[in-house]
Amino acid sequence: MKHVVLLLSMGEMPPWEELSEEEQTGHMQRHDDFGQACREREGVQILAGEALDGTPTVVRVRGGERLVTDGPYAEAVEQLGGFYLVETPDLETLLELVELLPPYDIQLSPVGEE
Repeated sequence: MKHVVLLLSMGEMPPWEELSEEEQTGHMQRHDDFGQACREREGVQILAGEALDGTPTVVRVRGGERLVTDGPYAEAVEQLGGFYLVETPDLETLLELVELLPPYDIQLSPVGEE
């Protein structure tokens, strides 16, 4: 049975433009290595993935009223930086593969599983 997992990467990274060219290249290489390893691993497929840009818009409903604000839900140093949607035969396989990514905090959430 295959599983679909949403991989969220977050961390305390400085803005991309503040990283040196060498640091940017290193981060991109690790994403490339992750993608290549996923392509080579039987039963693993990246269904979608992207870095997130700009300030998020947050929609909250309180007391029946909708409040729309810019920025993350809570003040935090950590920011959500990007995502992958990955089909994998099991969680252990994906846990092995994410070691190739830059050292972000990573949340893995099953999609459509009970």
